[in-house]
Amino acid sequence: MSSNLIQYYEAIERASQDMLEAARNGNWDSVVKLEGACALLISQLKHAAASRSLDSTEKQLKSRIMQRILVNDAEVRVLAEPWLEGLDDLLAGRTTTMH
Repeated sequence: MSSNLIQYYEAIERASQDMLEAARNGNWDSVVKLEGACALLISQLKHAAASRSLDSTEKQLKSRIMQRILVNDAEVRVLAEPWLEGLDDLLAGRTTTMH
């Protein structure tokens, strides 16, 4: 029954990898959509985890999955910084010159 929890973690990992690929391609609309999908999966995981627990092998697998998710997230954040700065400039009415 707890393997269902691992399936949630794996789905979140896949979504985070897809987010990273979208960010690498500059497809920020997809990044935002995938972020919403991750939020939904995390909510579902929290609900499912309330009544189930992982055994020691699954806990180790979860840890490895979470590490990969964190690496993906960190890279997405690095890639997003210039885009967010440009968006901030746009919203503030500042113009930027591209060279």
